[in-house]
Amino acid sequence: MARFKPIHKGLKLLPVDFDRQVIPGSFEHALCHLVDHELDLSAFHKRYKNEDEGAPAYDPAVLIKIILLAYSRGLIHSRKIEAACRENVLFIAVSGDSQPHFTTLAAFVSGMGDTVAKLFGQILLICDRQGLIGREMFAIDGVKLPANASKAKSGTRADYQRQADRMELAARQMLAKHQSADSAPSDEASIKREARKLERLQKEAERLRSWLKENPEDRKGSKDSIRLSNLTDNKSAKMATGKGVVQGYTGVAAVDEQSQIIVDAQAHGTGSEQALLLPVVTAIASLRNADTVITPDAGYHSEANLVALDEQNINAYLPDNGYRKRDERYADQSVHTSKPDPLWNKVKPSKKSSCFRPADFQLAEDRSHCICPAGKQLYGNGSNCTINGNVAMKFSGAKQDCVPCERRKECLRTPEKTQIRQVAFFQGKRDPKENHLDKMKAKIDSDLGKEMITRRFATVEPVFGNLRGNKRLHRFTLRGETKVDGQWKLYCMMHNIEKLANHGYAR
Repeated sequence: MARFKPIHKGLKLLPVDFDRQVIPGSFEHALCHLVDHELDLSAFHKRYKNEDEGAPAYDPAVLIKIILLAYSRGLIHSRKIEAACRENVLFIAVSGDSQPHFTTLAAFVSGMGDTVAKLFGQILLICDRQGLIGREMFAIDGVKLPANASKAKSGTRADYQRQADRMELAARQMLAKHQSADSAPSDEASIKREARKLERLQKEAERLRSWLKENPEDRKGSKDSIRLSNLTDNKSAKMATGKGVVQGYTGVAAVDEQSQIIVDAQAHGTGSEQALLLPVVTAIASLRNADTVITPDAGYHSEANLVALDEQNINAYLPDNGYRKRDERYADQSVHTSKPDPLWNKVKPSKKSSCFRPADFQLAEDRSHCICPAGKQLYGNGSNCTINGNVAMKFSGAKQDCVPCERRKECLRTPEKTQIRQVAFFQGKRDPKENHLDKMKAKIDSDLGKEMITRRFATVEPVFGNLRGNKRLHRFTLRGETKVDGQWKLYCMMHNIEKLANHGYAR
């Protein structure tokens, strides 16, 4: 029988040299060199006032190392990070066997504030010094992630007002019921349950009243529309994603093409991406030169953004949502979109209209009227109308013909509400003055525009794949736009340090 060397399992005492655990060329080596020799942490040191009295505090440099190392290993929760500092040799070596409590780690991350932006800027300068920022093209995109907030707690102030009224009414009814039943014998366990339920109702109603008092106005969206508020995190927003609606934030990143360095990172509590483009363009203004090209995602396409980019003389390639339909490279995309998704079926059910279409109506030779499938005459009510940029002729049926018609259900979508049928015949595109939308469409449909879209994909999509897939950033764990923005910048900063390590920094 073959014999093999013994395998040792369980506890074993070994001498460990912490310096030899941090291998040159690795992420942790670049991280430690950056924090120990490059970064200015004086803004963190000013927070501590324990020179003469008070317990010694954990060094901010150590906490930054622990947090960024944990994020690089896919650890985001402070309890798991604390366990890693106790059990993982690499974490013990990087932290110098500090082993901070999870509350210390959580408080440090949530309390970093504006200092995260300063650290991000310092690392960006180091990336530029190492020649990793080419400034040839900046790709801009965003990702919508759930926040530490309850989607069920969303609503307007009117919704919360009604909820508070109902809770207070239910509490009064319960009190009246208890008072009327005081004289009658009852089950003691039932009384305790009712008392606990009453206490919960009163506390929840009081919390709603307090929130309404602290927030006297609804959140405003675009064009003064009312945006839903949230009781757990009022800066977050409901956002539609490929896997449904989430309550969260949009993390936006601008990525340089040369080495995929993130040159700007912002998090906003809004699902409307169009309003997030110009803040990023403004933030990267100091990094751009005259030849820098901006390639945002199609979600940022709007006439206002195109006008603003043109006024600033920025060379941008901003595709519209329909550019794939005009590009022959996506001609067979229906083959892939028809495949079912294991998590969510993206195939939309086909909507076959049962109503008569304009092709079923016969236009007269002199174009004075048209004949419907029932043989009735529709009269013209507009011969030179513009509908979505197209020249159209409109016709309407007579009330005495449409109301008693036996084919109303075949002709009208809502025959119980609509009395007469209207139909429009399109004559082609009207020739307006060339606007920014048409200019950008022509730019995107050119050979250079198609190349820029491909380069944008290759620049920014791997970055989000790294953060979400490799680093397991599936949600934000903090509350409030400032804190979430700081956490998003920490992840993007970790990504940049990883790029520095891969390109030979500090070897």
